[in-house]
Amino acid sequence: MTIAVTGATGQLGRLVVETLKTKSAPEGLVALARNPDKAADLGVPVRAFDYDAPETLAASLEGVETLLLISGSDIGRRVPQHAAVIEAAKAAGVKHIVYTSLLNAPNSTLGLALEHVETEKLLAASGIGHTVLRNGWYTENYTMGLPAALEHNALIGAAGDGLISSATRQDYAAAAAAVLLDTSLQGKTYELSGDDSYTLTDLAATLSAQAGRDIPYVNMTEPDYAAALTGAGLPAELAGFLAHCDVEASKGALFDKGTQLSSLIGRPTTPLASAVATAIG
Repeated sequence: MTIAVTGATGQLGRLVVETLKTKSAPEGLVALARNPDKAADLGVPVRAFDYDAPETLAASLEGVETLLLISGSDIGRRVPQHAAVIEAAKAAGVKHIVYTSLLNAPNSTLGLALEHVETEKLLAASGIGHTVLRNGWYTENYTMGLPAALEHNALIGAAGDGLISSATRQDYAAAAAAVLLDTSLQGKTYELSGDDSYTLTDLAATLSAQAGRDIPYVNMTEPDYAAALTGAGLPAELAGFLAHCDVEASKGALFDKGTQLSSLIGRPTTPLASAVATAIG
């Protein structure tokens, strides 16, 4: 069986490829990347795969039986990009597509949910066998800001007391690898999230315990948080997106009490304390 992974040079894609390499022969894997040169270090065959060049995609999927479609990063353009991949997969004879969607996508209040819902509809109408991995929030979305919190002696956000059921990218990569390799797990929709939930106050307390000093959580309004992120160097659009997600988190958009992720990977999801330790070295 030949498995191909789109976005293989991305943060999630690389982890999926590395995980698959530990469980199957590298020659049975294909890394698909917009820039193949960036995938040269993966140790598996690499093919050019640009979501915005639909006429080239089917040839790159030749011989592929199972495809992991990692959702594109261009918010607002993902539906036509994903549609092009699905059409190419159909033309190339791909038998199964595994897609990384969003936790509770049909009911999610997050602004990025709509593109995932539309992609799920495209898959359902394609006639190709498919599995939907509705990934929850990445713990790294928050832990990437911890060095700045240490520098400024405060963790800022706009999530209030909202509970966040995140997991690390490695946890989600392990789930994708499990589904790609085990056909008995395919053909389903999974709601994936961390075993444990936390507030940003809890995150600040965990950071404080590991740093040996008090790092409080400071809750901000959505505009103030977006402005702070812009001031830290983030593009305005990304800052606004993250601030919006935080506010929705305060209303429960990132919370889930299921354990489908740990069941898929055969172990507990990565504890928050471990993720914090990794982030701050």
